[in-house]
Amino acid sequence: MEAVSQLRYPQRPLSLDGRHALKKLLAANKRLNTAYLLKESFGQLWDYRSERGARAFFERWQDALKWQRLESYRKFARMIERHWDGIVSYCDPDNKVSLGLDEGLNNKIRVLQRRAYGYRDEEYLKLKIIAAFLPPLPKFTKNDPH
Repeated sequence: MEAVSQLRYPQRPLSLDGRHALKKLLAANKRLNTAYLLKESFGQLWDYRSERGARAFFERWQDALKWQRLESYRKFARMIERHWDGIVSYCDPDNKVSLGLDEGLNNKIRVLQRRAYGYRDEEYLKLKIIAAFLPPLPKFTKNDPH
């Protein structure tokens, strides 16, 4: 396993004080340290570009669980096995999908929800969301009296 300071996938960067506190905590509890390293190392699975490489990594990751008393991790590994076909399909570069559009739509809906705070009518909120994604109306039309 890698040292704590060399982890590849922290959820968010820790401050210097946070790193010192984490090292102290992990040194005091070996089982927690092992669980933390296993959790962090699992993120490497998403870097593989072939099923064979991903499978080899996952097998090694499961081997690291053998002598640990981490039942929740074993349960997690069984779940990964059940969903392996979908997970391994992510390794194929042709299957990588940008989620930028989805994230943009979700953000726009969240903004509308914040603006709609206090409205009691859910249907009105739904109409506002639909209207937000309609193309703009033409500015000048023949029938426009203004």
